Amino acid sequence: MGLGKTTLLYDYRCIADLHTMLKNHVGWMELGSADEQKPPKEGTVEAWGRSEANPLGGWYGLKKGLRGRFGMYIPPLMEKLGLAEVTHDPKGNKMKATHFPGSL
Repeated sequence: MGLGKTTLLYDYRCIADLHTMLKNHVGWMELGSADEQKPPKEGTVEAWGRSEANPLGGWYGLKKGLRGRFGMYIPPLMEKLGLAEVTHDPKGNKMKATHFPGSL
């Protein structure tokens, strides 16, 4: 993902892993995007993307110092791919997996 001259890199498995987790999660999940240096709000997509309990066992972000913002950049990509629904409110956005035949 490019932001001006900054490129954020995430492990490719994050899309399938997040989709699987969301399919098992009941209801919507808050995105909770945060920079790497800030602790994420518990129970959010951002917290899951850093958690030792996720399938990767930690950060999906690959570049130290720029590993955060998982909850900001991966959900819209998943929405575009048809794997998730994402709210588009001024604050407190949430996502949930789409459930259709052939999804990851």
